[in-house]
Amino acid sequence: MTEAPGPAAKRILVTGGTGLVGRAIEKVVADGEGRPDEEWIFVSSRDADLTSAAETKALFEQHKPTHVIHLAAMVGGLFKNIRYNLDFWRRNIHINDNVLHSAHETGVQKVVSCLSTCIFPDKTTYPIDETMIHNGPPHGSNFGYSYAKRMIDVQNRGYFEQHGRRFTAVIPTNVFGPHDNFNIEDGHVLPGLIHKVYLAKQTGSALTVWGTGKPRRQFIYSLDLARLFLWVLREYDEVEPIILSVGEEDEVSIKEAAEAIVEAMDFRGELLFDTTKADGQFKKTASNAKLRRYLPGFQFTPFRQAVQETCAWFSANYANARK
Repeated sequence: MTEAPGPAAKRILVTGGTGLVGRAIEKVVADGEGRPDEEWIFVSSRDADLTSAAETKALFEQHKPTHVIHLAAMVGGLFKNIRYNLDFWRRNIHINDNVLHSAHETGVQKVVSCLSTCIFPDKTTYPIDETMIHNGPPHGSNFGYSYAKRMIDVQNRGYFEQHGRRFTAVIPTNVFGPHDNFNIEDGHVLPGLIHKVYLAKQTGSALTVWGTGKPRRQFIYSLDLARLFLWVLREYDEVEPIILSVGEEDEVSIKEAAEAIVEAMDFRGELLFDTTKADGQFKKTASNAKLRRYLPGFQFTPFRQAVQETCAWFSANYANARK
């Protein structure tokens, strides 16, 4: 009697595999969260230009993935978005359409794309949830990126209705952690602040935070997000997106985030706020009620511990960190 074959191997292609979230997924897989029937392939812009349909198709034909985690995107902080809304729209629309269409054409079973809470309407009620994505225009500061990301949800629904494809998306809140982009001008708020504190400490100068420090954000540690991505890939069967976030009670102000970094890096200088700089959206409080219905016991890393670990990583890897 012949043995029954083992489970079919999953070949999981991760686009944007060398970025913040890609590196976090690679780490949790390497640290024991991977499974014997899974083969993981992490690719970056060096492997293919995903704005090119031909290069994207060639990448999929080369690796023949059964599953895809789609992280690749043109990204940036508030001030870069304000300057380049058209570029954010065009590049991300091309990337997303090429990845999803190549996945469909090559028979990929499941795609999990990464959206952002900035896709939600600017004028809304809080907390925001998954049903509210298309209820009004996003904040004007990053409309190009926001609309391009919203279109993934539209396209996922289209592939499901016309072709039965199980393509879905997750919506993380503000992600941070090792391997982030710590560029002060173009990065996101937390890594930018970490870099600023590092430099202020080196030079003995004051730390100047852009804006009033009053806006509030939910921050999710990249390693927590990576563990949730694995769950979505393996267990979550809805086409409708799911918010991946800490609870509403874990929201912190930019001032509180700056103070956590100051403490983690033992910075003793003065903390100043440049109120001539834009604050962006005051808050975008998201509900994680849907996630909690699925995973009531999931443990998030405490914010200050995650900040401590990220600051330690940046200090240890300063020479090679993206900045």
